Amino acid sequence: MPKSFMTQVRWLLGTLLVLMSAGCAATTTDYSAILSNPDRPANELELDAARKPSDVMAFYGVKKGDRVADLWAGRGYYTAILSEVVGADGLVYTVNPSSRDEINQRWKSPKFANVRVADGPFEKLALAQDGSLDFVLIHLNYHDLAPEARMAMNKRILGALKRGGIYGVVDHSAKDGSGNEAAKTLHRIDKLLVIKEVTDAGFTLAKDGNMLRKPEDPRDFNVNKERNKDDRFVLAFQKP
Repeated sequence: MPKSFMTQVRWLLGTLLVLMSAGCAATTTDYSAILSNPDRPANELELDAARKPSDVMAFYGVKKGDRVADLWAGRGYYTAILSEVVGADGLVYTVNPSSRDEINQRWKSPKFANVRVADGPFEKLALAQDGSLDFVLIHLNYHDLAPEARMAMNKRILGALKRGGIYGVVDHSAKDGSGNEAAKTLHRIDKLLVIKEVTDAGFTLAKDGNMLRKPEDPRDFNVNKERNKDDRFVLAFQKP
């Protein structure tokens, strides 16, 4: 085979690899740029240092066009972030156990046109069971639900997610082996119990993140009284 032909083949392959790399780079979500949006409220910006949303979003791989849900959204810290991440072609369900008008007024702004309110009891989670969601997050509140409500919720989340979809659970770490006993007193939960409950519902554990770990935490104080000093686990479960 002539050398000139092989040279052309190598050149074409090299060009193709460069173009592929450029395409991949172009589709990578710039979470830092989203989080630096000057429209974000100051009180939410202050939470970023402890919550590390850029690392968390990258860990879960949330991207433009995704259909997602933010459970126990509170005043909407992650709902607002997810709204910008998924963009106009995506959709965000924001869910609290009971509706509060002063919170839901926020989502009537045109910049949150992709947000839908789906408030209601979590054991009857108001997410369509059509397997259409890419990602569901419950952030720092899994422990607030009673065990029986958690099991019902986990089954509803399984039905809402598409195959391969991710269910993210971030919560305050209790002592290993303590189960649910610190949920009401310290507002913590044993990571192993969460893994058991969610996998029992039909999920597989895909990843265990360490970006919010604090190994020095003795796990013996109330996280609502000593804020942002606790160890937190970040779990990614996948629908088979």
